[in-house]
Amino acid sequence: MSLDRPDGAGPRRVLLLGATGTIGRATARALAAAGHAVVCLVRRPAGPAPPAGAGDPPGAPPGVTERIVDFTDPASLARDGIRGEPFDVLVSCLASRTGLPDDAWTIDYGVSVRALQASRAAGVTHVVLLSAICVQKPILAFQQAKLAFEAVLTASGLDYTIVRPTAFFKSLSGQVERLKRGKPFLVFGDGTLTACKPISDGDLGRYLAACLDDPARRNRVLPIGGPGEAITPLAQGERLFALLGREPRFRHVPVVLLDGIVAVLATLGRWVPGLVAKAELARIGRYYATESMLVRDPATGRYEAAMTPSTGSETLFDYYAQLIRGEAVAERGDHAVF
Repeated sequence: MSLDRPDGAGPRRVLLLGATGTIGRATARALAAAGHAVVCLVRRPAGPAPPAGAGDPPGAPPGVTERIVDFTDPASLARDGIRGEPFDVLVSCLASRTGLPDDAWTIDYGVSVRALQASRAAGVTHVVLLSAICVQKPILAFQQAKLAFEAVLTASGLDYTIVRPTAFFKSLSGQVERLKRGKPFLVFGDGTLTACKPISDGDLGRYLAACLDDPARRNRVLPIGGPGEAITPLAQGERLFALLGREPRFRHVPVVLLDGIVAVLATLGRWVPGLVAKAELARIGRYYATESMLVRDPATGRYEAAMTPSTGSETLFDYYAQLIRGEAVAERGDHAVF
């Protein structure tokens, strides 16, 4: 079932997943600004269920509709989400909240597969997937779950665009308040072990929305970063101190300390089940402390800033300045490094 118009011509009906996150909201705004009809499928919030026949929930950006669904139930996806209507494109910004194995395989893989099946039955012919650049070196459960769904998507026969962004502003903003309280900036090693090209929610949302109209982005895996040169944690700290008008103060954390924390938690987790999740979170922290969020050259295994494409105009340091002036609030959620 599909709309009676040439593929890619004019506004499309878009199913959007993950619209309650900051990137999802930015993507919804960008899609609506481009003239598309956007229906966001969102998870049911905690609390009592709405009465039968209740309308769409409030809170969506102008021109965007939200529908509450139970993503674990294919019948709810069809009944409450699709509602027998035709759609052209599925845009997914879904991501597990914690990155823990059960959460990752439930959301990043299981829910994504069910949503793909439901949207395909509704006539979707193109899928735009927000993935992650860290799946280039998949040693963590959430990376493996994301790759598993990427494989399902690429084998589906549908047109696809897989976008793998580098670091987000919100994940690099956790130390702003720390520095404002007079504390030092924490870095691992000498502060130059890693680098990234941070991208804002707005620039990423606009990039995802533009994938609907760019044939060159069809059936491709696209790494993407924000504008400017790659930035190390040391450079992030130096700029933050400059914006605060203070002399730089750093505390250098040895990576071996993280290794010790992981080992202890993993060992104790054999007897204390609650520590298993903490060990996995420590592994995630160690990964981000030692692996750059840039394109990894498969020939050398090195991360290369020159191979990482850039887009947009919003810079991390402009965002830092907004945070310090109180003009922005960092919604960091469960994905913060600190």
